Amino acid sequence: MRETLSIDESRKLVLLSQWPPSDSAPGGALEATLAALRHLGYVQIDTISVVERAHHHTLWNRVRRYRPKHLAQLLQQRRIFEYWSHAAAYLPVEDYRFSLPRMRAFAAGRRHWFAPDRKEMDKVLRRIEREGPLRAQDFECARRGKAGMWDWKPAKRALEQLFMEGRLMTLRRQGFHKVYDLSENVLPPGTNTTLPSENEYGRFLVTRFLQANGLAQAAEIAYRRTDIRPLVERCMERMTQRGELVPLTVNGRLYHALPASLKLLDRRLPRQRLRILSPFDNLLIQRERMRHLFDFDYRIECYTPASRRRHGYFSLPLLWRGKLVARMDCKAERRQRTLLIRNLVREPSGENPAALMEALAAELRHFAGFNGCERVETGGLPDRGVRRMLGAALG
Repeated sequence: MRETLSIDESRKLVLLSQWPPSDSAPGGALEATLAALRHLGYVQIDTISVVERAHHHTLWNRVRRYRPKHLAQLLQQRRIFEYWSHAAAYLPVEDYRFSLPRMRAFAAGRRHWFAPDRKEMDKVLRRIEREGPLRAQDFECARRGKAGMWDWKPAKRALEQLFMEGRLMTLRRQGFHKVYDLSENVLPPGTNTTLPSENEYGRFLVTRFLQANGLAQAAEIAYRRTDIRPLVERCMERMTQRGELVPLTVNGRLYHALPASLKLLDRRLPRQRLRILSPFDNLLIQRERMRHLFDFDYRIECYTPASRRRHGYFSLPLLWRGKLVARMDCKAERRQRTLLIRNLVREPSGENPAALMEALAAELRHFAGFNGCERVETGGLPDRGVRRMLGAALG
């Protein structure tokens, strides 16, 4: 029998699934960070650094004691690894075997960004076998003109193909550059490297997503991976027949949830603290899902010409009282130790604007510190009323 959830109940289920109480996990900030990453299943890696990069920002929003050094420490301890989820990501090492189907597919000929050059791959692999861990910069290449984002030299393409096939792994990052090594040298002893069966793989994909996201449709679980959607649909059908999934109707759309997750609806949703979210936060990354469940039509505009931007280069959604209530474009001027607020646009959510500004001001003080800033500057806000209210709240 199908249950029906109100939109408020569905949002509560999603948010309580996304924010388990991991900040109080025993063992300090490092263990709390690992607990948060294990629960989420992954954090997306991103290169944009106008504020702290997305992988750090996402974890800081779950673990207030988090610092960027913690991901590097977990990678060095081989408790997490870098590979591909729907995009480049850090994942818990105990989930390594569930990356194998994707690795095997690339090794068998599935194309990623470019056709593999097996001769170049063999040269690169032999050199790492002889010399040990290397970066793309360690391979010389004569280049004409300026390289584009995907205009990689042959060695870089070979390294990335070997990485996608699972023959190389990221040992660490130097600056933001990968240091590649043979996978057998990176994986910790005892790592399970057996290929999961189709049923194991499907169940993993479904349960992992639902534990972290509360409720979902098959298309959301298979996001950006159309090849696995039929497997996900078959698995969800079997799990529903066995009572392992509960069908739910939200606004006329069919979703599924784990039975245990529905107990979260008995908990209170923390409402006072405002959260400044990364555009690549696990909650937000599926834009269509956010439109349907949160009535939030979000588009990141850093890839949009400046003249066509509505909210700013890198607008950060603001989550407060169970709703996405505004978008804030800001930049960390780290040399001046100043966080510049360049735009702030409220959603038509009906929230009290003065109370919203007080909640935002309280969070901005923490966010500025996380970004290595001592001051928050609001003088660039184009809306004078918003500038006045936020300035007064910051006091």
